[in-house]
Amino acid sequence: MQVNDLILKELLKRGYSLQGRTRVWDISDSKLWYLTPEQAQAYLDLVETQKYKEGIGPKELSLLKENMDSIIKELGKKPVNIIDLGCGNGKKAALLIENMKGRIKFRYCPIDISGYMVENAIENIKKLDAAEIVEFQWNISDFENLENITPLLRKSEYKRNLFLLLGNTLGNFEIHELLHEIRSGMRDGDLLLIGNGLDNHKVEEDIVKSCKENKGFDIFLSYIPLQLGLARDTIEYNVRFSNSRIEFYYTLLSNKTLKFQEKEVHFYKGDQIIVALAYQYEKEEFMSYLHMYFKNVKIYESSDGSYSLVLCTK
Repeated sequence: MQVNDLILKELLKRGYSLQGRTRVWDISDSKLWYLTPEQAQAYLDLVETQKYKEGIGPKELSLLKENMDSIIKELGKKPVNIIDLGCGNGKKAALLIENMKGRIKFRYCPIDISGYMVENAIENIKKLDAAEIVEFQWNISDFENLENITPLLRKSEYKRNLFLLLGNTLGNFEIHELLHEIRSGMRDGDLLLIGNGLDNHKVEEDIVKSCKENKGFDIFLSYIPLQLGLARDTIEYNVRFSNSRIEFYYTLLSNKTLKFQEKEVHFYKGDQIIVALAYQYEKEEFMSYLHMYFKNVKIYESSDGSYSLVLCTK
């Protein structure tokens, strides 16, 4: 596979840290996950796997179904833009959209760093025939540009925004950085609906075990080391829970020197490359963070305490 200069630059910029005698390279930036259509499709394939559906998917969907009336009541009656951050294929937002149909007037605006994802989301939401879909140049964007994007959506009767951050998307970022970016794009009265895992020690081992056994994670995430020029048989996929987060990483099985243009990097057997993180927060800690940014915070929690939906109002 061809070496991706963006991934290599990120690796060289960050360097490595030492954990004991092990060199750990951390390139866990979600911007690197969808650099190609093949990577984006690998993610969509992952979320359709049975093991994934048995994990995050049903807990979030169950919470949405159980609390739909309460969430819609909180929205009120005035027209609203639904801004789907990290929209994926749109299916995370589909249940909410189907239930809002005929109850509130709304428009759907998918935002994702991957144009491939945005196209999928638009196609899937169009099938619902439930809402106007906003298609403009800013659909393909990272979250750092929200402050410039959201004013463009406040047209005619659509003065309010409901931001969706579902599917544990918040857990893939530094929480304060992302909450600040989102809040900067909000006005008073705007809402944010978050779906995120909670740090429940009773289920940590189950989550890690499920992520290890789901080959879809390996297929999706392996594109990153492969685009560094590493061969598939020289890396080993693994998952662990550390520092209140799930870490997805690859271990080098042999020494390797990578050369690309004028750049060179030396890997040694046993080196680890962290390619993805999923933060889990204890409920009290999570709520305290959210109260720092929003005046009203309402939580809906799964029965086993491992997942939450949180509706925040600025």
